[in-house]
Parts: sequence; C-alpha cells; structure tokens
Amino acid sequence: MTTATAPHGDLPPRLTRLTFHGPLSEARAAAMVRRLAATRPASVLDIGCGWGELMLRLLEAVPGARGVGVDVHAGDLARGRRAAGERGLAGRVEFAEESAADTGRGPADVVLCLGASQALDDDLETALRELRRLVADGGRVLLGEGFWQRTPTEEELLGMWPGASAADHHGLAALVGLAVAAGFRPEWTETADLAEWEEFESAYQADQEVWLAARPGHPLATETRARLDAHRSSWLTYRGVLGLAYLTLVPTTVPPAV
Repeated sequence: MTTATAPHGDLPPRLTRLTFHGPLSEARAAAMVRRLAATRPASVLDIGCGWGELMLRLLEAVPGARGVGVDVHAGDLARGRRAAGERGLAGRVEFAEESAADTGRGPADVVLCLGASQALDDDLETALRELRRLVADGGRVLLGEGFWQRTPTEEELLGMWPGASAADHHGLAALVGLAVAAGFRPEWTETADLAEWEEFESAYQADQEVWLAARPGHPLATETRARLDAHRSSWLTYRGVLGLAYLTLVPTTVPPAV
C-alpha cells in the first residue's frame, strides 16, 4: 500500500474487527483452549502468530506456561504485545519478528500453526515434518489448514486468487493422511463452518469498506477499492469450496534404535 500521499495519517484501518485471523468462532476457540490446556503445557510456540490471540488465551488457561509467537508482520506483533500487556502476560510471552523457516525455537509442548504452514515451507509435507520436529513428544500441534470441500471447477479457479490451481490444496481425507505420514495421530478433526467463514471474511474487510464509503475521493480510495473488490470477488467464489480444517495432532513416539 502506498502511504506517502495520505494526508494527516488518514489511512484505511487494518483488521480491527477481527479477534482471530481466521474463520474461528468463540465457541470453537474456547473448546480448543480447554483441550490443549488439559495437557498442561509448559511451553507454547505459535508459528505465523499474527497477534497471537489463541496463544494468549492458552497462556491465561495455563498460568505456568510460557509462549513464543513468530511472525514477520511487525504491526500484528505490536498488537499482540499490547494485548499481552493489557492481560498481564507480558512477562510470559515473546513476540519475535523473524522467519519461521528452519526455526530453532522448538521443541514446545504445544505448537500452534493456524493458516500458516507456508511460514515453515510452501510444500505441505515438508511443513508437516517441520511441525513434528518442533513439537515435544507427548505434546500437541494445532494445525489450521485449507482443504478442498470439493474439486473446484476451472471457472471457479479463475475467480479465486491469482494462479489458483486444484493442486493448491488436498481433500480433507488426504490432508489428514499427510499428517499421519509425517508422524502424527489425529486426536481431533474439525472444520470451520460457513458462519465462521462469513464472519471472518466480512470482518476482514469491514473497517476498510466503511472507511472507503466515507472517503470516495481520498488519494488511497482507488487502490483500496480495487483491493477490496478483488478480495470480495475471490472469497465469494471460494465460499463453500475452500474449507479450513483444524487438526489437533499428537506426535507419535519414535521407537529407539536397536
């Protein structure tokens, strides 16, 4: 986004309507936190954490735990640090502005990777092997990963993101199979429902839509309008086609060498 021409810092707001950076309801998040907290983790690693809302809730639920969130977006990390301070968690969490590729931050008792496997590797199988490396034996990985609810048509693919391909995602069964092959057993398999998707996608754009409606002549209006219109067209095309699976994964114990 070009900001040099924006007067008086009057920029489109960013993601203030979102609690989680993904299609995740309060009810589902609370259930996830309960399940993960029951394992009594001492350490939590959040890959591609954004502002780390789920990590912070898990730390609140397990008072002795410490967390590290890794991301490359400074603004999101600053939001996470502010939230941690407001909730009395600043001494137990670090938000690190760095790449997660080949990270040495693990192993952790809980690894969160919600819509961020590409931060580890663009190849999902490689990313899953990295998650197995980063989680401690007996720990948990919570993976949020896209999957095709059905095979998209060529016309649908043309209306999604630039260069969209049917090879971009697997079906749900194949996705779970890849996790098993990487050294996990699926403790819990669930998928975001349509209401979660619609709330997320609407909240993702809502602030900027309202901003734009009041500023049609703003220097950033043309650019903002084009971006919003393109994303809305994309998500209304993949609505009901692209799903998001939440897999709670238990690492298998590697037998000792004989």
